[in-house]
Order: sequence, then C-alpha cells, then structure tokens
Amino acid sequence: MKRNLIALAVCLTAFIFPNVACTSEGNEDIISGDTIKILSYNVRNCKGLDNITDYTRVAGIISRIDADFVAVQELDSATERSNQVVVLNELAAKTKMYATYRASISYQGGKYGIGMLTKEKPLSSEALPLPGKEEKRSVLIVEMDKYVICCTHFSLTQADRIASVDIITNAAKKYSKPVFLAGDLNSVTGSTEMKNLVKDWLILNNPAQPTIPANSPKSCIDFVLVKKDSKHKVEILKSVVENEPVASDHLPVWVDVVVSR
Repeated sequence: MKRNLIALAVCLTAFIFPNVACTSEGNEDIISGDTIKILSYNVRNCKGLDNITDYTRVAGIISRIDADFVAVQELDSATERSNQVVVLNELAAKTKMYATYRASISYQGGKYGIGMLTKEKPLSSEALPLPGKEEKRSVLIVEMDKYVICCTHFSLTQADRIASVDIITNAAKKYSKPVFLAGDLNSVTGSTEMKNLVKDWLILNNPAQPTIPANSPKSCIDFVLVKKDSKHKVEILKSVVENEPVASDHLPVWVDVVVSR
C-alpha cells in the first residue's frame, strides 16, 4: 500500500509538472533499485545574506541533508576574496566527503568555479568549458561506480545557456551509466534553453518550489535532472527545497530517487 501511495504521489506531481520524471509501471523497483540523494547548492563562497562567511554553517546544512552527491557552485580557490582559503576543501573536510574541483576562471590570484562532493571516491572526472560572455563557465563531470554526476553553473546570457545545453548533452552521450545533471542554470522552466534541455533530460526536482532569493524565494533556477535513458528507470521519492534563508543567496535543492534497470 505504501509503495502504491508513493507511486500515486509521484505521478500526480508529473501531471501537474509535466517536465518532472515519472514512471507509472513496475513499482516493485522502488524496493529492488538503488536509492540515491542528489543535492545542488549555490553556496556563494559560504557568504550568507548576513554578510558573514561561515564554512561551518554551510557544511552543517550539507551534512544534515546527507546527500550522496553534492553539486556546489560559486567556489573560490585560494583567492584574495577568500583569504587564500580553498572553499571546497574546507567543505570537504567538515563534511568528510571527497572533493572534485573545476576552475572556470582565474580570479584575484586564485581560481573561481564549481565542484562536487561525493561520499565515495570518484573513478574519474573531466571538465569542459562552456560559453560565457560576462564570465567563462564550465561543466564538471564526475564518474562514479554506477552513476555519472554533472555539475554546472550557466551563464547570465541566454545565447550562452542555449549553447551550453548542446555541449552538455553531447558530452553525456558517451556514458552507458545513468547521467545526472545538477546546478544553477540561471533559467526558469519555459525558457528556450530549458525547453531544449528537457528534450533529452528529465527534471527531477519540483520547479514550482522557488530557490532564489533565499530570504524571499520567487523563482526556481536550481535544478537536478537525469539524462533520458531507455535502459534505466528513475523513480522520484522526494523533492525538497530547504528553508535556509541566510547561509547563501540560493536555497539548497535535493531529490531522493530510485534507479533501476
């Protein structure tokens, strides 16, 4: 009965939000598949809306959510702004997770970019540059034993975002494992880039739950998605936007999903 209620809730969500993934058949895979949790969090270098930089505060939020994979955006690495602190390493040490970093640009004597925190050590990682007229962007691709997780932070310019969709989708084609994408896409559902993205990807979080600004959220621009794949089925168990109105200007968004063949 509980599994049927879960499946009904998932499909009702998909009815209301048609870009959200839903599988209505084979509910027994909720038990037989692997459950994973994926978090996307733009941490703004751990500088909160109270103008206090607090690595422990952000690490505490990440630890409490207890995700298997954490896509993190807006990370300084040994810059003047961060007082030479490598922000992702600070978070990794405090959460006891593995850190994988990708610098998108050089900045103030160091680097600035995106990263991934994982409970298990990755098998490999690669990064690709993405267009950015106001600031160069990138996508970080981390391969795990069973999954591939991508983290990105899209440009503020729509033409760059549209081009980035094609780059990431093409990069994902070489993997036979389920491929997930998480990050700050600087886009809302209904935009041209999101319409292009959902041709090949399924949105897993609920776009009706806004993620920015953190103290008075009005728009959802932070997403977790999965590449469409006929060999694997993804069931959404839970989609949550955390009420953390101070730690960053974005709210953390995470999903619990079951992946089965």
